[in-house]
Amino acid sequence: MEKQVNKLNNRNVLRNITSFFAILFLGSIFQLKAQESSAYERGSQYILGGVEVTGKITFNQQTVVTFSGLEKGQKIVVPGEEISTAIKKLGKLGLFSDIDMYINSIKGDTIFLELNMVELPKLNEAKIQGLKKNKAETLLKEVNLTKGKVVNENLITTTKTTIENKYKKDGFYNAKVAINTIPDTTSGNEVKMVINVDKGKKIKVSSINIEGNEEIKDGKLRGAMSNTKVKFPGRFWKGSKFIKEKYKEDLVSLVDKYKEKGFRDARIIYDSVTFNNKKNTVDIKIKVEEGKKYYFGDIKFLGNTIYTDEGLSRILGIKKGETYNGVLLQERIANKKNPEANDITNLYQNNGYLFSTINPVEVRTANDTIDFEIRILEGPLAYFNKITVVGNDKTNDHVIYRELRTKPGQKYSKEDLVRTIREIGQLGFFDPEAIDPKFKNVDPAAGTVDIEYNLVEKGSSQIELQGGYGGGGFIGTLGLSFNNFSARNIFKKDAYKPLPMGDGQRMSLRLQGSSFFQTYSLTFSEPWLGGKKPIQFSTSLSHSKQFLNNFQTRDVDRSRSFNITSLSVGIAKRLTVPDDFFVLSQSVSFQYYDLNNYNTGLFTFGDGSARNLAYTIGLTRNNKGVNPIFPVYGSEFSISAKFTPPYSLFNGIDYKNLGNTKEYKLRTTQETSDPVTGNIIPIGTLIDESGTPVSEANFQDAAVDQSKVDQKRFNWLEFYKIKLKVDWYTKIAGTNQNALVFRTLGEFGFMGAYNNERGLVPFERFFLGGDGLANFALDGREIIQLRGYPNQSLSSTDGGTIYNKFTMELRYPITLKSAASIYVLGFLEAGASYNNFQEYNPFRLQRSAGMGLRVFMPAFGLLGIDFGHGFDAVPGQTQKNGWETHFIIGQQF
Repeated sequence: MEKQVNKLNNRNVLRNITSFFAILFLGSIFQLKAQESSAYERGSQYILGGVEVTGKITFNQQTVVTFSGLEKGQKIVVPGEEISTAIKKLGKLGLFSDIDMYINSIKGDTIFLELNMVELPKLNEAKIQGLKKNKAETLLKEVNLTKGKVVNENLITTTKTTIENKYKKDGFYNAKVAINTIPDTTSGNEVKMVINVDKGKKIKVSSINIEGNEEIKDGKLRGAMSNTKVKFPGRFWKGSKFIKEKYKEDLVSLVDKYKEKGFRDARIIYDSVTFNNKKNTVDIKIKVEEGKKYYFGDIKFLGNTIYTDEGLSRILGIKKGETYNGVLLQERIANKKNPEANDITNLYQNNGYLFSTINPVEVRTANDTIDFEIRILEGPLAYFNKITVVGNDKTNDHVIYRELRTKPGQKYSKEDLVRTIREIGQLGFFDPEAIDPKFKNVDPAAGTVDIEYNLVEKGSSQIELQGGYGGGGFIGTLGLSFNNFSARNIFKKDAYKPLPMGDGQRMSLRLQGSSFFQTYSLTFSEPWLGGKKPIQFSTSLSHSKQFLNNFQTRDVDRSRSFNITSLSVGIAKRLTVPDDFFVLSQSVSFQYYDLNNYNTGLFTFGDGSARNLAYTIGLTRNNKGVNPIFPVYGSEFSISAKFTPPYSLFNGIDYKNLGNTKEYKLRTTQETSDPVTGNIIPIGTLIDESGTPVSEANFQDAAVDQSKVDQKRFNWLEFYKIKLKVDWYTKIAGTNQNALVFRTLGEFGFMGAYNNERGLVPFERFFLGGDGLANFALDGREIIQLRGYPNQSLSSTDGGTIYNKFTMELRYPITLKSAASIYVLGFLEAGASYNNFQEYNPFRLQRSAGMGLRVFMPAFGLLGIDFGHGFDAVPGQTQKNGWETHFIIGQQF
């Protein structure tokens, strides 16, 4: 018998017709491909003897048959639903371009089929043309064109649409994308994808003309359109671009501006957008109908049994007779812009009423007065049922669960849900912008809800590796910070990937050195000591060695050194009153200062030692927003006090008469007269405090005596130090991803002595000015940033005992993705350092302004650059300081 071969079906046809017509179609074209004598009977039932897979494929034959759902020995009708379903299943995989079914042979009631298919090609390489290299690489990551992806029409269409929409959202309304696929002759069934991007020119707004407005001026209405701005030179804070979706939102905002002023019936009669292709601009015309002005009348609450009318009225905050404000009314009911707002919806949802609904309804309008009913459906109380966390591949579950404020069986609270998101974000182990609490199994009848926190883990460890020139020589730094360390697994070999991680502990090692100094430090902290309560334990150990050096000649004398060894242990406990944002911290520290023939003016003795045993107590309240790198709301307040024991009260030393030696100046810098003889004293002569010449021998003897006195005076350091800091963040505009944030910061520090006759110690002082980085300073000094001036230039040589500083910043994010967070800032700053309270004047400040950039990458920490202009002179100079460039490494956010 002559072999006849016909197609049973075609996948693309089956997708567009019903199963019934598919079966009829299959039957009409189903013909025998067999050499057997048995005839094929249409619509008959057969036993499937096997399926042979042919065509251009790389998959195993049995795998393909398994995907189809057909099984040997299965009873099937030919043509029938079983074959139709098998082809549909293979088609839904999106792996094949053609799927055809044939009859191979029929033996009695057994049928053998052939499945012929062509496998879709896979992506070998994707390339973007028309963009700069770095932007092309970023775009490839965004569209996720990875090697090995199946190239089908859906992938090509989705990629094209995604890229075009991306540029249209950025104002490139005429963006065009063309995608070509080229077979890769060097490999098997693979293709190269070439994406040609022509983003065109950005469409800007040439004009916005508003007609019909009499009560509200053009400028205020255009200002309400926050996303659609008219172009003009010098606008840098909000670029002009036309995006259709954003323009529609702005039309709503324009009407809302009227509603805020009492014009409830205000509407847009028409609007038009005229394109000018030659100039790549649009002209917008808007005509409004204002209507009349309204006022609030009676406002009644219906359905409330939990809260009284008086209590709800206080939260609503709207009184009869006030100008109607529809936007304010909705915000007091449910503020969608601020999830933590003090509104009526949050009042109910923070107290378990997840299923409550609150609707304001206009019930009567008389002339210009509107009466409202606030209709409340309280619903049943809701309770958290099942709480789960997904996405934490490295961080152990207990580290996250101990931060959760939403517990199974606990009454539902939106406030606790928002607080949990903040606490997880503050850990620093997850992308704070990607934390997504999903509501699952919401059951009003049972009054329960399940919450699943979806997290995206990010790198939390950091490496600092840098080299630079400073202090007269090359300085190298190696720093390793493991911010999700696990000490309990330190002896488990399998846990090193590359180090034991996942328990939320922090350990850091830092090494820094040059030809004239070396520092080594190790710190460790456990945020939940014992695992039961949020009690943080921290400890640090450091050692530094500095050799006497000459900055001009760069000569280093290693026989003369100054060493500091430090040890500290601290405990910090989260409080419950006044609220649980407060943390009380306490620590004990000890420093040992060892001087070996090290005469620099720091102390008057070059050989000897000093000791510093101190107790520090601090109170901090931190409720900054979810993202610790770029908080958009909240504040941080801290006050701390550091004390040493008052040794002078019980050591029996008379500091008033201690030493009683004369003070000598090293040289006179100009010719002067001897106050005793009247003779001229030549330049370079040693003189005492009265101006009388002294011999070299007397000077050396006095220096030795003073050295012994100061060795006794500073054997144990004695002081106290008070510091205050207030840091505030306010979102001015935008969403969290593109918020314009205003930051205000105030700092104050004071260092005092118990015994004025003993005096202040030369350590622990404040040094103001510059980038705020300590660099190679090893004397325990505190470095305070004040941009626009050289480092530590606004304090005296020995450092100040008082300082205050004030900062204002405007911040705007470029990107807040987990791979890298980047934001720009502009700042105004002012501050000053003082030697004592007699000099203190909070209005005598060095001022500066400038702009900067911050880049945070999980592996390297914070990097930044600031350009600051100092408007005042550095102490000792008369000219204003002018511009300074500051590089920031590891600075606070």
